[in-house]
Amino acid sequence: MAGLFDGTSLQRPVTCERCGVPLERCTCPRNAAGTLTPPQLQAARVRREKRRGKLVTVISGLDPSATDLTGLLKELRTTLGTGGTIADNEIEVQGDHREKILARLVAKGYPAKASGG
Repeated sequence: MAGLFDGTSLQRPVTCERCGVPLERCTCPRNAAGTLTPPQLQAARVRREKRRGKLVTVISGLDPSATDLTGLLKELRTTLGTGGTIADNEIEVQGDHREKILARLVAKGYPAKASGG
């Protein structure tokens, strides 16, 4: 990627507008287009589904490029002491943990809401 004033004595690398670090070392959440997508702009929805007679809590609405879905899933599984997976860019956690997951997402800065029944 070309930097600012490329080829001159004032040449500088392109930096992130949020943290000021050069883009190749920046770890800020970005979507597929490369623009910043902080948690405040990702409207998460948490719902319960019944599958084969058992409840599953599903988290949808998170940008898979800008959010570390695997890291979030690991944190939730460890905290809740349950299993889970990622399917179709949605996090699925075994059991009815909607209220606990909502509290955890709101604490992380996501505008999460409960949906469904």
